[in-house]
Amino acid sequence: MFWYTLTPLDVLLLRDAKPFSPQERAWAGSIFPPNSHTIVGALRELSGEKKDFSIIGPFLCYENQGNSLYFPRPLGFVKSTPLVPLAWETKSHLHNVVFCDETQPCPLVKPVNLPPEDEEDDVRKCGGSEPKFRQYLPYSVVKTYLETGKIEKDDWQVTPGIDEDQPWTIETRSHNSIEPGTRQVKDADGYFVENAIRLHAGWSLAVAIDKNIETPTTLRLGGEGHRAVLQRCDELGEQWGNLQQISQANFKSQGKSIAYLVTPGVFERNQKSPLHNSLCRAYPWEWKLAHTVNKNQTPGDLVSMATEKPVPISCRFRDKDEINKSIPAPQVFAAPPGSLYYLNQPRSLFQDDEQTQVNKWRKLGYSELLWINYEL
Repeated sequence: MFWYTLTPLDVLLLRDAKPFSPQERAWAGSIFPPNSHTIVGALRELSGEKKDFSIIGPFLCYENQGNSLYFPRPLGFVKSTPLVPLAWETKSHLHNVVFCDETQPCPLVKPVNLPPEDEEDDVRKCGGSEPKFRQYLPYSVVKTYLETGKIEKDDWQVTPGIDEDQPWTIETRSHNSIEPGTRQVKDADGYFVENAIRLHAGWSLAVAIDKNIETPTTLRLGGEGHRAVLQRCDELGEQWGNLQQISQANFKSQGKSIAYLVTPGVFERNQKSPLHNSLCRAYPWEWKLAHTVNKNQTPGDLVSMATEKPVPISCRFRDKDEINKSIPAPQVFAAPPGSLYYLNQPRSLFQDDEQTQVNKWRKLGYSELLWINYEL
């Protein structure tokens, strides 16, 4: 795999997966970072051929005396406080007061051995205002997280001068169509609003591609022909290789583990439903819950998870003969990056098998997991 940075030359228009037409819905949303389908579409247009690409990412990248990968914050934290499954926290008093639904993942609670939080001290350090917490963690912090299973309190604080909470600005732009011969906006299809994304200075996207592309070059990314500079960056490959090495060692340990999802997770059902629909959910279908409702069920390894609202992904079916022809495909709903999965022992994904049809999601960079050993 060859690693590259993508630096926008202007704003980016990356519409979300919701249907849009000016007469029916006058607001076009935008999603960032872009999903892998958008990246692969830009690469195919750059090559001018109907090629298949395998990618890793995209991630955010910041240049400050060298490039550093940035990853979405793990969602199993409240500010800087980690959460653990109640089943793993045997000394918690909540065992006596919390009713658990055995058909759902186990509730998450704060560890009992944590020192009390001093929020007033945090406010004083930030000049009387609420401290800002990183929404994207640099490579160095994630590396330590994989090695130790912990993120220190200070590592959550935003670095001064670096927009680690949200390194982009959303610019709202309106579009008017004027009635010919007048100064009035058209009654039909005359007005709509869309959001544009402007990435802050020093920030770019990082992606690994299985093709060696001569750089620097520019490609069109998103709508309206906005362009980005594609530049080779081998040091990002070294960082990713280090994380993979630690993650794979943790996976082989076969103890209590946390799976850290760093790209949107598309978990399709392995078998067709009675309606022959391809269903998605927040965690892999092949990961069964560790607790069971009745004796006929076989317990699995998934204890709990921390996640948010799904990420809608709009796909297209491309014509087999003409690269520029395609039609909309059914929407897919992915688990958001940053989701954490707590397992009694690590389990691989069904889609990691190259012989399966759903391996196409892994080739597009979705469902990328980093593994952490859990220690009390």
